[in-house]
Amino acid sequence: MDVRIGVTYSMREIELELDDQVDRDELKEHIAEALADDGKVLWMTDKSGREIAIPSNKVAYLEIGHPAEQRSIGFSV
Repeated sequence: MDVRIGVTYSMREIELELDDQVDRDELKEHIAEALADDGKVLWMTDKSGREIAIPSNKVAYLEIGHPAEQRSIGFSV
């Protein structure tokens, strides 16, 4: 499962590849809990064990996808 996080005042996104066994609903609950208060920190661990911490007040957007979904590059029909 792919997760992309937009951070305020940054042109780059944080991209994480999570284990395919991660429950999508539990992930959404974890994210909602962390983003419910500006004083909290969103902690996520990717497939390789890398831990990422983002202050909740710096999260601009969050996109949850799946690696099976094809990302198009360039023109698509």
